[in-house]
Amino acid sequence: MRFKANFHMHTGEDPKDAIPYTFFDAVDRASALGFRALAITCHNKFVDRADYRDYASARGVLMIPGIESTIERAHVVVLNPDNEIEQVRTFDALRGYKKTHPDAFVLAPHPYFPDSYVLGEKLEEHIDLFDAIERSWFYTKHIDFNRRAERAARTHKLPYLATSDTHDLRFIDAGYALVDAEELTVSAVLRALRAGNFENRTAPRRLWRELVPFFAGMSLRNFRKAHAARRSSA
Repeated sequence: MRFKANFHMHTGEDPKDAIPYTFFDAVDRASALGFRALAITCHNKFVDRADYRDYASARGVLMIPGIESTIERAHVVVLNPDNEIEQVRTFDALRGYKKTHPDAFVLAPHPYFPDSYVLGEKLEEHIDLFDAIERSWFYTKHIDFNRRAERAARTHKLPYLATSDTHDLRFIDAGYALVDAEELTVSAVLRALRAGNFENRTAPRRLWRELVPFFAGMSLRNFRKAHAARRSSA
């Protein structure tokens, strides 16, 4: 069976970024676009609620629990963990967590983008921890920070997985995977990813009409969120 899936997505519960839509909005939009599996990966917050799973299931969507953790100041996406993952803050701790939670799937998100929170050289240093490397949706024909990530995936024979790192529902299907899995369950979908049984769907975006407005809007929302937090704590 082939399923359309997004494995890196933020919703309004995210404590770091100001996301302008709810989990329910995301599921509704994903279902309308034919997605059958959706991973919720808020920053440093594990999200797995029975009512969320039920809501998604009723719309034909499998909810995959996840998190985008900050590990030694670098972002790492972990799919199918439990709430103990919120306490993991070092690569050694993540290595220990994987040993006791073998069903967890670790994805290296946007590892070589020009920002302080990316893995960079830490990806190669800790390559044994990763089950896949992300192909980010955020690129154009001429500007593409994915190229080094693709080379790393080839070198280490790891799956190279397209996601949309969704912060804006307009781009929820800007990058996704068509997964060939035995059934629509979390375990079957992640087995298919580990085996490389998927096909990426992504295309270059337009710099000035899409990427710049997206980044400007996200930055403005985050500024307003931080300003409101400072005022409330004053």
